[in-house]
Amino acid sequence: MNKAIWPKTLWNRAASLALLIAAVGCSPLGAGSTSAQGTATTAPAAQLSVHPVSGLTVVPLTVTTASGAHVFKVEVAATPGEQERGLMFRTVMGADEGMIFPMNPPRPSAFWMKNTVIPLDIIFIGADHKVLNIAANAVPYDLSPLPSVGAAAGVLELNGGRAAQIGLKAGDTVNW
Repeated sequence: MNKAIWPKTLWNRAASLALLIAAVGCSPLGAGSTSAQGTATTAPAAQLSVHPVSGLTVVPLTVTTASGAHVFKVEVAATPGEQERGLMFRTVMGADEGMIFPMNPPRPSAFWMKNTVIPLDIIFIGADHKVLNIAANAVPYDLSPLPSVGAAAGVLELNGGRAAQIGLKAGDTVNW
């Protein structure tokens, strides 16, 4: 049986051309583009932000308290390795910065301050995005477990004392 065999370079060129056609054909209209109907579009370009120290993705997070909405830029510790490291060895964090630890599935959680240089507020968040409890002003380097009160769908770390500054308490809402 005689099979036609394409040289490797020809396959690579064909694959590259197919990817280019797919990319052009699937691209969204950019800001200031004109749609097929001739109307101008203003679709915003998606900006992926990465923290300069950790390399983790940074997303907006909103905490809603009795005093209103408070927006933070938080690093997402998504993988087990990222969650294990957390904010260890960090010496500074901005007032409106933090780190979120998504928990899927939600589960009882406990955090400690091993190798954590700065004091933190550790906020445990339920599956309904309501604050379960807050371990306020966790002491740097302390190995005592700081547990959630119930199953946490996420854990938010902010600078120590920041939760009190914004009036954050159990039952308030956190969305990311």
